[in-house]
Amino acid sequence: MSISVIITVKNEGRALHPLLDSLIQQTLLADEVVICDGGSTDKTLEVLESYRRWLPLKVVTAPGSNISQGRNRAIEAAAGPIIAATDAGVVLSPVWLEEITRPLLKDQSVVVSGWFEPDPYTDFEVVLGATVLPELPDVDPRTFLPSSRSVAFRKEAWEAVGGYPEWLDYGEDLVFDMALYRRYGPFPFASRAVAYFRPRSTLRAFFRQYYRYARGDGKANLWPRRHAVRYVTYLLILPFSLRLIWREKWAGWLALIFGGAAYCWRPATRLWRMTFRWRPPARLRAFALIPIIRLVGDFAKMVGYPVGLWWRWKRD
Repeated sequence: MSISVIITVKNEGRALHPLLDSLIQQTLLADEVVICDGGSTDKTLEVLESYRRWLPLKVVTAPGSNISQGRNRAIEAAAGPIIAATDAGVVLSPVWLEEITRPLLKDQSVVVSGWFEPDPYTDFEVVLGATVLPELPDVDPRTFLPSSRSVAFRKEAWEAVGGYPEWLDYGEDLVFDMALYRRYGPFPFASRAVAYFRPRSTLRAFFRQYYRYARGDGKANLWPRRHAVRYVTYLLILPFSLRLIWREKWAGWLALIFGGAAYCWRPATRLWRMTFRWRPPARLRAFALIPIIRLVGDFAKMVGYPVGLWWRWKRD
């Protein structure tokens, strides 16, 4: 049974080499690698052309397409009944394709969740990964919804749920996962099918990323309770704590300290393990970044979510 790896790209010339090299080094080689280019103006197409001697590449062009449209065009062009999806900018573990397709080749599984890990280059990226990304023990395989940087499914399942939602520019893989989950139930979880990716390198890039994610949530009407809790926390609970500090200093400070500790506890425990051999000054700076990253991420979500809701209301 043939396997097609699908990828969408746009101006990813510099990021493609590690990904394509990792596809060459797989223990199970893909029968074809279908790449949809969204209208690159850099050397992306030249890089792809240079890999034709090592990979069975099929390049589809769809200028102006968003990620969902690009994925759908790539899957439409794929010849194989099994689709393994990933993204530009990642590096795949050598057993990624073998592990993520094993349940599809072995039994009647329809969708398989892969896993992802941060691949940080800087101290900031280490802290960002520890702050916003789950670790493997945090995940319940029965309810985990995979990122499309590491997922595999049967092409017939993609057709059955109508493909990736082309009206959605961010969070599209989650909506696609949820449609598959409703139709087919829990997915097998391939924990060794790891895609390594680099976290955002600056607070500005991180803000932009989370703003877009939250805007996508608003467009797709995802997680309204989570977003409501965030607004209640920042617009009601936090001002109440600050008022306590003003009027009842000890009670207010205690509320703020315990609330902040709870807010940062999980990422701090992850970062403690990850920075065990760091020098104390660098480690102290790293821990000081956790609340800043969390605040920036929450603010980005609070700005982006209503923008997505407004888009949805106008569309409806």
